[in-house]
Amino acid sequence: DGSCTMSAQDLSIVAKLINGGVAGLVGVTCVFPIDLAKTRLQNQLGKASYKGMIDCLVKTARAEGFLGMYRGAAVNLTLVTPEKAIKLAANDFLRQLLMEDGMQRNLKMEMLAGCGAGVCQVVVTCPMEMLKIQLQDAGRVAVPQQGSASRPSSSRSYTTGSASSHKRPSATLIAWELLCTQGLAGLYKGLGATLLRDVPFSIIYFPLFANLNSLGFSELTGKASFAHSFVSGCVAGSIAAVAVTPLDVLKTRIQTLKKGQGEDVYSGLTDCARKLWIQEGPPAFLKGAGCRALVIAPLFGIAQGVYFMGIGERISKCFE
Repeated sequence: DGSCTMSAQDLSIVAKLINGGVAGLVGVTCVFPIDLAKTRLQNQLGKASYKGMIDCLVKTARAEGFLGMYRGAAVNLTLVTPEKAIKLAANDFLRQLLMEDGMQRNLKMEMLAGCGAGVCQVVVTCPMEMLKIQLQDAGRVAVPQQGSASRPSSSRSYTTGSASSHKRPSATLIAWELLCTQGLAGLYKGLGATLLRDVPFSIIYFPLFANLNSLGFSELTGKASFAHSFVSGCVAGSIAAVAVTPLDVLKTRIQTLKKGQGEDVYSGLTDCARKLWIQEGPPAFLKGAGCRALVIAPLFGIAQGVYFMGIGERISKCFE
């Protein structure tokens, strides 16, 4: 009996990981171009290149083609499966662990579980975002700023060889050069900013989603409908995303290795926040907020919808 119980628990974990992985892949594929626009908008000074999200996407499509809007998608699709799987599974596991007494709603415990999920996911999120941002932003810095000449591609801090200076950067090249020059710490640049963004996000998102989703609970099925879970994920995701946008802006600026002409290099989180406040003013901290809400809302809507559809449970039954 003991071995059967252990097997059931193992299958439950496998199911959670599959759900998180499938949700991540579907979600990223759907919203990646908007995420690219968010990164480029957050990095530019003023409105030098792009006036907004639509303008950014149109100019990107014209200059780099349709696939240009998916720069960095490969590394994101590769790492989003473990990232989303860790986040969703960790939150589920911690909720069960912290709420064993059968209490339906306990906001403090829900927030603590969300906090733990946010900390766990950063192991994958930080290097994933580090590589993704370099690839997403490569097209922006290659375009001449209004009233200035474009910087030569040799200024790219992650391009050392002359042979690579004429090629588009790849995640493998960037990762290898970071590891060679800075070690593992290079891939985890901006770890503090990533933690400061992801932990508050999870603390806001997971309890908010759980409470919204519980409003659509059906006694017949024992869970909320797909549509209700999707909408709950969208609403909770967009609110949490906008709330932590200032921290996301700082993280993006810190993790961007190649700077355009006249753009600052930051020594840390405090230095970045200070320069942003002085040079660009308070509105700069909300750059890309609309894009971020448009990315996170469907991403988590899809994630929670897939998670509650129980795709992982169906697949894991094949191993029973």
